[in-house]
Amino acid sequence: MHGPPSPLVEIYLQEAGFWHVATVSRGCKLDPKLISMLIERWRPDTHTFHLPCRECTITLEDVNLQLGLPVDGYAVTGSVQSGDWGAVYYELLGAIPENINRGRIEMGWLQDTFPNPDDDSTELERI
Repeated sequence: MHGPPSPLVEIYLQEAGFWHVATVSRGCKLDPKLISMLIERWRPDTHTFHLPCRECTITLEDVNLQLGLPVDGYAVTGSVQSGDWGAVYYELLGAIPENINRGRIEMGWLQDTFPNPDDDSTELERI
């Protein structure tokens, strides 16, 4: 997101437990050197970072503390096993992307398909 979330959807983001995540990057500056260092030290076979002091990993507790995301309770969409991803997209979003890659959605498509709501938007569009 290029700016703060619209106040029209704030209540829905809060209900879903995503308000903090939608606002967490405001004012943050990414450090490319730090990101490169972490990528170099990541070991995908063990899902850990190999650092000079020790081996460590990111836990659900870390996600909860850093991003404010709930790590227990109900999932936002639940588990989806489908042979017809177009039907799943249509049921959950009311639209079907041109390029379907199972459960992955391109952010550009989301931004193009669902622009920021305005005062004339319906409650369903805001949700």
